[in-house]
Order: sequence, then structure tokens, then C-alpha cells
Amino acid sequence: MTDPWVALEPGTDPVERMRILRRAHDAFTEAGTVPRPVRSVVADSWRRSARAGVVPDGTASVELMDGELGSYRAEHPLARVMPLFRELMGTFAADGEHLLAVCDAQGRLLWVEGHPATRRQAGRMNFVPGARWSETAVGTNAPGTAVAVDRPVQVFAAEHFIRRVQPWTCAAAPVHDPRTGLVLGAVDITGGDRLAHPHSLGFVQAVARAAESHLALLAPPTAMADTVELTALGREEAHLLAGGRKIRLSRRHSEILVLLARHPEGLTGDELSCALYEDESVTPVTLRAELARLRRILGPGLLESRPYRLTVLVESDLAVVERRLGTGAVTAAAAAYAGPLLPGSGAPGVVRLRRRLADGLRTALIARRDPDLLAGWAGTPWGEDDLDVWRALAAVRPTAAVRARLEALEAELSAPPGWGRAAPHERVRPPSHPA
Repeated sequence: MTDPWVALEPGTDPVERMRILRRAHDAFTEAGTVPRPVRSVVADSWRRSARAGVVPDGTASVELMDGELGSYRAEHPLARVMPLFRELMGTFAADGEHLLAVCDAQGRLLWVEGHPATRRQAGRMNFVPGARWSETAVGTNAPGTAVAVDRPVQVFAAEHFIRRVQPWTCAAAPVHDPRTGLVLGAVDITGGDRLAHPHSLGFVQAVARAAESHLALLAPPTAMADTVELTALGREEAHLLAGGRKIRLSRRHSEILVLLARHPEGLTGDELSCALYEDESVTPVTLRAELARLRRILGPGLLESRPYRLTVLVESDLAVVERRLGTGAVTAAAAAYAGPLLPGSGAPGVVRLRRRLADGLRTALIARRDPDLLAGWAGTPWGEDDLDVWRALAAVRPTAAVRARLEALEAELSAPPGWGRAAPHERVRPPSHPA
């Protein structure tokens, strides 16, 4: 393959390719090995699917119904570009007996439109609005894999992990927020093997780019100027969006902004120093120098002293997850959790926030007992060794793969003293880089 993201290049016999892929899929489900003819993007996705406990004979579940679905997608940012999607893809989908589908960043289908007969056929495998098509729920598929790897991807025939999806071909591309760069969801074209062509992948990629450009145009300039947003989950260095500028902060400045955003009333020099430095011998001069550098980066008027405080309210992804957890919106909280807070930071105040947030979310997931949410956590770098979550997952989805992983973790837990185990959600870096 000259392009690893394309499923079937011109000149390839689709029937023979289907046979090869079916044999490869059978080999993987029986022995866990991936034969060489399988593309690396698909092989990696199969492995993630298996780790998440997806079974080849499974099916998608519908999470959002009727009024809940309607209100959710009405508020979703991609609702603003649905007219564009229909304009660019509607005729192509209807005339070609394909489907236009749009999912959110968690792989939940928000819209599925197109040829009526194809929609009815797709409905038999729950490819319908409100259904969850993330990799952790139904394995390899174009919209779910596109948001998982943040790349346009095409999936052909038995490259799909779930067997009942294997008669289909799909191509999807992620759509990003033009201000923050975060994935909002994906746009997808689904149909028969006629879509197994590089052009379908290029088509959805072009549509996704057009949507991002349109979203940028729809954002009012005043909103851009007034927006201050901090993104710090799952990142070693935070990003700040202020006055239309996207600023990548250093590790120390990231820690300072996280702490000040959590304390809009401000922090004294001593309070901030204690929250930042493990070494109590660090002098106030060191902290003042860091704050002076940060003030120059932020520009005039954003950072004041006595006490140190931000002059505007900062919306952070940390606060979003905390609010959703506080209202019991566990699914929405998990969707907004991109990873541990500044995972490499050893600042005492950040470590406390990181542990409190991760513990609160994983406790809520375990209590909810939703197999897809648990599998989603267990399939992440910070959740792959989380024994409590794997136990909860095994209780509600006792597949062979889940039980095997649980047994391996329990064996590790009973290892001889001195081996040591960090908190599961903290285990995101090698031991030489303390979290």
C-alpha cells in the first residue's frame, strides 16, 4: 500500500482481498496474532478492540434515545455544520445508496442520513442515531477509529472487528474545533464495497476540512477576544486560548495557570510556592521570576499580584469534568476527560488535583457499571493497569479477553514485595519520571 490509511487501492481484486481479510480476522480472533497482509492501522485497532473486551459477535448499543438525543445534538457544535454536510455529501450518499453519518468525539452517532433502503439495512446492526460506535464499544470501524487515532481512515469488509459489520465499507475523518484543535467528532460515508477507493477517503477528508473552516467563520470575533480557555488534561504542557491567541505553556507555567484557575480569589506567594515546589528551600525570588516571565507571555492585564490572581475567569477542561461529575453526568464527564492532569508534574498542588479528579471519575465509572464506559477507561494508558476497573468490567462483560487481563493484573498484584505499584491512573510515565 502506498497510503496505509486507504483500504483498497485501484487494481486490487476486492473479492480476493475480502477472502484474505476474513482469514486474517479468524486468525486474530482465534490466536491473537495478526497476519502480515493486514494494514498496521487495522492491526493496532484490532488489538485495542480486544483489550477493551469487544467480542466479534457483538453489536452496538443505543445510548441516546428520542428527546435526550434531540437535545444533545441540538447543543453539539457539529449541529452548526450539518447543513454543510448535507450540501456536500447528501446527493452523493442518496445517489450511491450510501449513508452520511456524523458522530461525536466519543463515537456516538448523532446523524445517519442517506438512501432509505441502506438506512433500513444499517439499522439491523444498530448503525442508527444515538448508538455508540466507538472502538471500545464495537471495535474497528471508520468513525470510531477516526476519533480514536485522530486521522482520516477507511475500513473495508473484514477489517471491521464486529462480524455483522463486515459486509460494509466506510471512510471517516475527524472534525476539530478550529480554536482549540480538540476533536469534536467525525464525518463518515458508509456503504458497500464501491466505497473501497482512495477517492472516498479524500472526499470525507475534504468535507471535514470544509466544516472546520466553516466553524471558524461562524465564531464571532468578540467571542474569540473574550474567551480564555485552559486545556491541561492529558498534556505535559497546557494550552491557553486567550484573546484569539493559542499559547503553549511551559511545564511550570502550566502548573501556575492550573492552580490560579482553581483559585479565582487568588493565592499568596507562600500559598503558591507550597503548591508548586516540593523543595521548601526554593526562594520567593524564583517564584517571582517565573511569574514575571508568565506575565510577559500572557500580555498586559491578565495576571495581577498581591495576591497572585487572574483578572478573568478561565474555563478549563479540569473544571468541565468536575462540574459534570458533580451533577452525576458520568458519561459526559468521561467524554471530557482526555487524561491525567499534567501527568508529568510533581507540583504538590497539581498532584492533589490530579489524583482527586481521576479517583472521582473512576469511582463514578465503577459505580455506574456501564461496560462501554469501563472498557473505555481500561483501554487507555492510564487505565490499562487499573485493577478495580478491570474487576468491575469483568463483572459486567466477562469475556475471555477481559478475564485474561484481570487474571494477569491479579497475578502482578500478588508479586513479591518490593516490586511496587503506582496508582493505576498515575501510571502514565516510566518510574524515572515521577508523577
